[in-house]
Amino acid sequence: MAFKLFDYQSSGKGVSKTAPQKKPFFRYWEIFGRKFWKIIELNLIYVLFCIPVVTFGPATAALTHVMRKFILEQPCFVFDEFFTAFKKNFKQSVFIGIVDVIMLVSLFIALFQYMSLDKLPDGAIVYICIMICCATLVFMMHFYIYLEIVALKLSLKAILKNAIFLVFLGVKRNFIALIVNLTIITLVVLFLPYSVFVVIVFPLAFMSFTTTFICYPIIQKYIINPYYEERGERNPELGITEDDVAENALFVDRGGSEKEIKASPKAHGKVIK
Repeated sequence: MAFKLFDYQSSGKGVSKTAPQKKPFFRYWEIFGRKFWKIIELNLIYVLFCIPVVTFGPATAALTHVMRKFILEQPCFVFDEFFTAFKKNFKQSVFIGIVDVIMLVSLFIALFQYMSLDKLPDGAIVYICIMICCATLVFMMHFYIYLEIVALKLSLKAILKNAIFLVFLGVKRNFIALIVNLTIITLVVLFLPYSVFVVIVFPLAFMSFTTTFICYPIIQKYIINPYYEERGERNPELGITEDDVAENALFVDRGGSEKEIKASPKAHGKVIK
């Protein structure tokens, strides 16, 4: 018998559907490793759809939708899912996107003006601190705005209201997401103009993936799970339990102990012509 280091002919023990979920840190890198090339593909698609500028919001919603699929480990055809979500959430997200673009342009203009001043006017420090706090709050609200658009059926007013509350309810996770996003943005700015080519390929989708992984559990905890609990149901996003497997199983695996099914003898009936 020849020695084989790996036997690919024999079936393995498999992975149980009810196996305990890995710790977030290991699960993050496992999903990231499996979806790495799809994340790059998504970044390219996202940049392409953002070119008209007014489509920034719908493109961001579509990107968030696909990332949510990745995080929940659901089947996903990247471009089809992206384009479907782009059309589905266009009406609600286009307004948010236009406001975002206006705010970003205003922020860059304000920064340019302050940097061009030789001396800051009296009281400017207090004004700058207030603006930084407000900008940070709005930035962190965006961790949830687009996730709510793609995951929930709510009015724009309710989405913004929930986003404010979720910023304060998930302080620890939001702080981690903020540090990750600011680090990437800082690196991109520091290495301009060379980093422009990198932006086209990777960091935008990576930021979305990381933010979704960190912040979507907050939406599940405070919005989605309570909704199902009130109805006496279980959130289907939380995975499969042993009860689900037993209830939905069509066949039970007996490990090869099943009896062989023998074909019945052919019946000899009349042939109708």
